Amino acid sequence: MDRRTFLKMTGMGGAALAAGGVSLGYPRDGFAAKEVIGEIKSLKVTVLSETSWFNNDIFKKNLMDGGGAMGNQYDAAWDKGNSGGYSALLEIEQLDGKKKKILMDTGWNNEWMDYVYKMHGIDKMLREKEIDTMVLTHWHLDHFWGIESTLKHNPNITIYAPATHYPEDLQLLRGGKFEKAGCKNGTPHKGKLIECDAAKVVKVLPGVALKMFDVPILLRVRGENVLYFDVKDKGIVTVTGCCHPGILSLYSYARNNFAKGDDVYGSYGGLHITLFETWDPKFDDIIKGLKAFKPEKLACNHCTGWLFAEKAAAAGLPIVKGTDKYKSYKRTSTVAKASNVFLTNGDTVVF
Repeated sequence: MDRRTFLKMTGMGGAALAAGGVSLGYPRDGFAAKEVIGEIKSLKVTVLSETSWFNNDIFKKNLMDGGGAMGNQYDAAWDKGNSGGYSALLEIEQLDGKKKKILMDTGWNNEWMDYVYKMHGIDKMLREKEIDTMVLTHWHLDHFWGIESTLKHNPNITIYAPATHYPEDLQLLRGGKFEKAGCKNGTPHKGKLIECDAAKVVKVLPGVALKMFDVPILLRVRGENVLYFDVKDKGIVTVTGCCHPGILSLYSYARNNFAKGDDVYGSYGGLHITLFETWDPKFDDIIKGLKAFKPEKLACNHCTGWLFAEKAAAAGLPIVKGTDKYKSYKRTSTVAKASNVFLTNGDTVVF
């Protein structure tokens, strides 16, 4: 299999397609009023863990041995020692001064997520109901399979999740176990599950909207929840797990559908571009496309890829640099670089 074919199989097509000028923004009827989502005062994001796995080569071998990029993630035998997880804490200050904490995603390896949660006090926040809401961006193993680490502290947490789940996903959520894949959940979810479909925008809070993009992605998973924030006097901020629909598509959707969608302020999260640190010439078009939207703050990490972040920063895009906080974690990724070119474990950003 050549490199280009592998990249296409692993979900790179959406970003490249959007970069090439094909909008996935799903514009509304030209006569329909654009949606007003309200405003917030500020958003702070803490990177709990952006290290979904520690070694790319091990992950790719497990992936291919388990049936390839289009296989069922529950049928593969994943190396537990290589798994980490993706999760972030979102702290929203509303215009009236009230503050709300939302957990975004819950990682993969329960032992790793227990360690991360304890480090940041997330376990206590869950137990004391400071965090009573979680947004699951998508059903991928590195974003969802650590669900036990969340539910054992608050089984009644409200979860917003894509409606495009499979039976195995709900089985795990409700207390299932998959021996071969190496995932389990001993604490069934008892709270409200809000299933998000592509037909409508969900208003989570004033100034906070959730849109599910029904796109096919790696490992038989479909659909990704994207959070849109309208920060007063600044503009639209997107927050994603992996941004499988493509960052240009997300900005285009805001422009076409939200009353203040022309004012893009920035983004946080994975952008799913140089996932395995290899370059495709189409990625240069993504850089050009991003420049056209003129974002002021791009706080990327995870599947964005160090390579893309470095090239985007060199091209003049406002990539938010990380710190050395990730070195305080007990493990680091094999691709981590001293350049701190993007936000890593333990870093924060404020919009």
